[in-house]
Amino acid sequence: KAVADAPRSPKTIVCNADEGEPGCFKDRCIMDHDPHAVLEGMVVAAYATGATRGFIYLRYEYPETEKILAQAVSDATKAGFLGPEILGTDFTFKLYIRRGAGAYICGEETSLLNSLEGAHPFPRNRPPYPVTHGFENLPTVVNNVETLASVPPIIRLGADWYRGLGRGEQAGTKIISLSGDVARPANYEVPLGFPLRELINEWAGGPGEERSVQAVTMAGLSGGFLAGDDLEVTLDEPSIRAKDSFLGAGGIMVFNDTRDMVEVAHQAMEFFADESCGKCFPCRIGTQRLTERLAGKAGPKKLGPWIDEVVDVGRTMIETSACGLGMAAPLITTSLLKYFPERVSDHVTG
Repeated sequence: KAVADAPRSPKTIVCNADEGEPGCFKDRCIMDHDPHAVLEGMVVAAYATGATRGFIYLRYEYPETEKILAQAVSDATKAGFLGPEILGTDFTFKLYIRRGAGAYICGEETSLLNSLEGAHPFPRNRPPYPVTHGFENLPTVVNNVETLASVPPIIRLGADWYRGLGRGEQAGTKIISLSGDVARPANYEVPLGFPLRELINEWAGGPGEERSVQAVTMAGLSGGFLAGDDLEVTLDEPSIRAKDSFLGAGGIMVFNDTRDMVEVAHQAMEFFADESCGKCFPCRIGTQRLTERLAGKAGPKKLGPWIDEVVDVGRTMIETSACGLGMAAPLITTSLLKYFPERVSDHVTG
């Protein structure tokens, strides 16, 4: 609505297909097996907003997907669903595929827009927001693959139908990319409000004989860990936010009771440190310092001061980082401290 109401043009629809979050692979599945659902969703979004151009910003590591999308764009154009005078009307919408260069930060919408313009993929300060100052500083819709692919059936069958797919007060479905220590890692489309335990143990076959689930990551890595009684959550934002995490992109990695959770946390933080764009020093330095402490290479050798330092670094990152990467990374350490204090104590003092 904000883009539709914006006075300036040309307006743009951008599909964020830079699926770089560890443990997330749902967008690739949608684009590989039903690319026209994404294209149709973008066309509907363009018609609703008055946009005349669109871009699919595709993760560099998906070369086979690019071929599938390119063929779909070609077929849709030949059939009159893309390009000038769509279906004999005066509506024109041209669609282009652009590949990223492999930067995790480009999953953040303003970094993506900078990359799309050929600039360095630093996150932009907000406001102004992309709905008024997006691609080329003009009104822009940025949405992800799953959202855009959901548009056509909602238009066809109605909002009430879509709302009825969820459980309780939750509306619609969510594709969960489930991986790690489960018998059947896969993409699972579940109604929002679905129990996490049921997904892991019944749909995905559980963590294996004589094994138990020690922890899971939420939102890929960005939501940190859930463990213990908090594994009884349902898959929706209110339930998971109540446990100081979030559902996000829907990637869930399962770790059984054989895993060293401090080492898992170290690997996760090392990833964030490597992928930090470096624009703001709280994230650039904070992710490095937390990586060092999880590796046992630096920091206090007494538990109390070690915890105080890690908590202080994390709080600073959350309050002052320029984008979601720096705000989310400390959830790894805060959830590690919450669920595995004894293992942290062994790591620091052992």
